[in-house]
Amino acid sequence: MKRDDGWIVRGAGNQRDTAHHRTQSEAEHIARDIAINQRSEVLIHGENGRTRERNSYGNDPHPPGG
Repeated sequence: MKRDDGWIVRGAGNQRDTAHHRTQSEAEHIARDIAINQRSEVLIHGENGRTRERNSYGNDPHPPGG
């Protein structure tokens, strides 16, 4: 998520930020690493605060068909 001083990484349901980064790219990289390690989902937000990308790593209860 975008903040005045950069980009943050925050776990779902957490009140506090997990990490702060100067660039969105750095924050995305860390967020993906955490999601892969915890077998969870990562949501990437744009500058407007809206979710622009969503990826699930690991235990996905609704896998896509195909």
